[in-house]
Amino acid sequence: MSDERYEFSQRLAAAMRTLGYEPRPAVLFRLFNAKYRGRSVSFQTTSRWLNGRSMPEQDKLQVLADVFGVPPHVLRFGGAQKNKVAETQAVWPAGAGVRERHVIEAFLALPPKRRELVGELVKALSAG
Repeated sequence: MSDERYEFSQRLAAAMRTLGYEPRPAVLFRLFNAKYRGRSVSFQTTSRWLNGRSMPEQDKLQVLADVFGVPPHVLRFGGAQKNKVAETQAVWPAGAGVRERHVIEAFLALPPKRRELVGELVKALSAG
């Protein structure tokens, strides 16, 4: 097992733990395939990623980064890369995890009439 693959597997497991997921192949298999739009990966593939025997291709790495809310380069190489020009990231309130971000992104993708309806529903639920 190469150090690079092992270190990736440790970062992947840590990203899973940060969001409250147990770093197990079955959990990763379910989470990844729910988000990935290509051909689904096998249980064995997710096991190899978590056990440091292989690394995902770039398209799959991007999905993992999205699922766990980690910049792809940090997941792949570790540490925050500094001194790079980058797009400003939105600041999310404390406690807003990846799940909440996905809900907000889905909300923002709705047409205006549906956004208004969802807003009224949220307002009603928060008042009660």
